[in-house]
Amino acid sequence: MNNQQLAQRDLKCLWHPCTQMKDHESLPLIPIKNGRGAWLYDFDGHRYLDAISSWWVNLFGHANDHINQRINAQMQQLEHCIFAGYTHQPAVDLAESLVAITPPGLERVFLADNGSSAVEVALKMSFHYWLNCGHGRKHRFVNLSNAYHGETLGALAVGDVPLYKNTYAPLLMEPITAPSPDCFGLSTEDACQANVQDKLNAMQQILEAHHDTVCAVIVEPLVQCAGGMRMYPPSYLTGLRDLCDEYQVHLIADEIAVGFGRTGTLFACEQAAISPDFMCLSKGLTGGYLPLSAVLTGENIYQAFYDDYTKLTAFLHSHSYTGNPLACTAALATLELFEKNDTLAANRKLAEHLRNTLAPYKTHPNVAEIRQTGLIAAVELQQAPGRPFDWRERRGRRVYEYGLKHELLIRPLGDVVYFMPPYVITPDEIEHMVHTAFAGINEAVR
Repeated sequence: MNNQQLAQRDLKCLWHPCTQMKDHESLPLIPIKNGRGAWLYDFDGHRYLDAISSWWVNLFGHANDHINQRINAQMQQLEHCIFAGYTHQPAVDLAESLVAITPPGLERVFLADNGSSAVEVALKMSFHYWLNCGHGRKHRFVNLSNAYHGETLGALAVGDVPLYKNTYAPLLMEPITAPSPDCFGLSTEDACQANVQDKLNAMQQILEAHHDTVCAVIVEPLVQCAGGMRMYPPSYLTGLRDLCDEYQVHLIADEIAVGFGRTGTLFACEQAAISPDFMCLSKGLTGGYLPLSAVLTGENIYQAFYDDYTKLTAFLHSHSYTGNPLACTAALATLELFEKNDTLAANRKLAEHLRNTLAPYKTHPNVAEIRQTGLIAAVELQQAPGRPFDWRERRGRRVYEYGLKHELLIRPLGDVVYFMPPYVITPDEIEHMVHTAFAGINEAVR
């Protein structure tokens, strides 16, 4: 089997996500045979540095020995069982571990299948809580402009990226959208903090006018990832927590992409010293091995659902594979690696090396801005003066194609070339990643 043979078979039967399939008439699919560490290998012997952790999920490298061994041992005992009326040790161990490492007050864990499902759970749970408490008028949600929270209908509704949302608008509930506090184009810390205060003022006006019908505010802490890796400081989260308390609405922290060490702390909310009412986790939770998500919330919310079955207060939401033992075991093995390897300290060193490697490119003529939070970095390509962004130019795709020819897998977001590598990447591999991407930028932007 070679690349071409497998790609041709694929195109006869498969439909890939987030893809215009006609693209593959001119840009062949890359069949991956195996992976090891930060690298993926195809059937023709080429390799690709996985600079985006295979859609932000693979934290400790492909074919990680520790996770492999833990999953293999679990397979010999129990692969799956119904999670309604039954339980098992991997799920209990995982729930206890998550409660122990997340911010204070998150004492209950609801397991689901993926990030979008976690967001759906949090939205429904927030609404249902208020209903159970006699506040049935609360049925709306506040989101941020440029937000992304997934692509199932509820999660899509509280997003704000037109590319994903506009087509399905007739199917979606309508959130109240507050302006994003991101600091794009602001050159000083003072300007960024002034922007944060301005956006908190806007949020306060929204909550003051609508708090009696609002269930929750949902945000991606510190980084709006699919919205182009736009970033903002922790002070916004601190102020937002205060506003949610003042106006009695929930705060949902979507840490699906930014959790588990991505931003320099285990969870992004830690940098603001806040506890959300709901925290959504997925992606890196299992180290990139198996689908799993978790929604953490407080005992007070749990108790609002605790009653006789006939009163219809129970949270009747389920997935067939809820609490899958293999996925829970992968998650436990991933958490073990954080402690075993002192991952956060190692990540800070890698993030500093990434920052230093990117620094010479800040004055590159094709760069509008380079921004970084922990091990997330983004390069925003410069637009010609007076010329708006035109997605049809597909400059990001040209950078992507260049990378494939030079041992690099990236997936730009429009005109934003970003890096979110696995935590096993080496300093030399970081340099290959950055220099190759900029060589691609030089080819794509003329």
